[in-house]
Amino acid sequence: MEIQLSDEEEAFRQEARAWLEEQLNGPFKELQGRGASGDQDRYVEERVAWGRVMGAAGWNCIGWPKAFGGRGCSIKEEAVFNEEYVRANGPGNVGHIGETLLGPTLIHFGSTEQQKRFLPPIVSGEEIWCQGYSEPGAGSDLANVQTKARLVGDEWIIEGQKIWTSGAQYSDWCFVLCRTDPEAAKHRGISCLLVPMKQQGIEVRPIRQMSGSAEFAEVFFDGAKAEKNHLVGGVNNGWKVAMGTLAFERGASTLGQQYLFQKEFEQVVAAARESGAAKDPILRQRIANAAIGLRIMRVNALRMLEHEGADLNREALISKLYWSNWHRDLGKLAMDVLGPEAELLDAAPYELTAMQKWCLFSRADTIYAGSNQIQRNIIGERGLGLPKEPR
Repeated sequence: MEIQLSDEEEAFRQEARAWLEEQLNGPFKELQGRGASGDQDRYVEERVAWGRVMGAAGWNCIGWPKAFGGRGCSIKEEAVFNEEYVRANGPGNVGHIGETLLGPTLIHFGSTEQQKRFLPPIVSGEEIWCQGYSEPGAGSDLANVQTKARLVGDEWIIEGQKIWTSGAQYSDWCFVLCRTDPEAAKHRGISCLLVPMKQQGIEVRPIRQMSGSAEFAEVFFDGAKAEKNHLVGGVNNGWKVAMGTLAFERGASTLGQQYLFQKEFEQVVAAARESGAAKDPILRQRIANAAIGLRIMRVNALRMLEHEGADLNREALISKLYWSNWHRDLGKLAMDVLGPEAELLDAAPYELTAMQKWCLFSRADTIYAGSNQIQRNIIGERGLGLPKEPR
């Protein structure tokens, strides 16, 4: 199973390749490869500027319908662009939360007024979004959110805490899951609010990780406000909205992620040849297994994208569990290939190498966005129809 391109689609590939090469070997050359795993908090202002140039040239949100500011590109064209972006060593996309999560959610669930207000600044790269889902007691168990919102006049007043919020320190807006009916059952009584980050009542505390980066943050809401009409999908309908958002997360962008994995795999192969580890039969077998796993991941992603939409299909249910374990294992393989050099740094200021950074960051893959245990429960209960786990 592979992507077969028509002449028109191949012309689209060449257009994207030419534009990316011109920009990333010209005015944005310093951004090549920056903002990847373990490096997301670097060159933020420069990457915001890059996102605005992307928007002005029509390369943001290309899969969105034209009516909402996109190009109306097909899934194949989105996959082609993601491939070319990684091939050109494009920087981490500061606006990806808005483009791949919030935008499609508003297109599907949002009001006309919300779409007119919030979609154009995402397309242009003028407003950056973060996602307020996880809490100290509600990470993988998302239905356990305790952040509360109550309607006072024409404003929602928000109290609570979010954690592991990517990019909160430089975001303009956050879409926040709140409990708006504390008496309702866990999966009910939840609403999705669009909350401005630059206001009194919000405190952001970046979380420094072992890789040295701090792209995640804690966010504290102490009387923060959101407009009454900035509630998405209706009061107490936030669980349905959240599940739709998670479905969009497993969309065409997953192929871009896999192209990045391919480049990391190629780094491991090159390191194995340089260090002599490629001659070790056990390491050679692990490298072969990684190559096979990467191929399986791509085939399943292509099959999954045939059913892309706001409802998670059976193919999509296995994707996160599969890629997170594969990527974690690749990080371990990378360090084993390097041998003793994996524990060394070149010289002051003793920064980690790119491989060391993404190895350390990959340790979190099996935890964030739903831990392995939760992913298996989802597969069993929703995909296979097994009895729900006792609570």
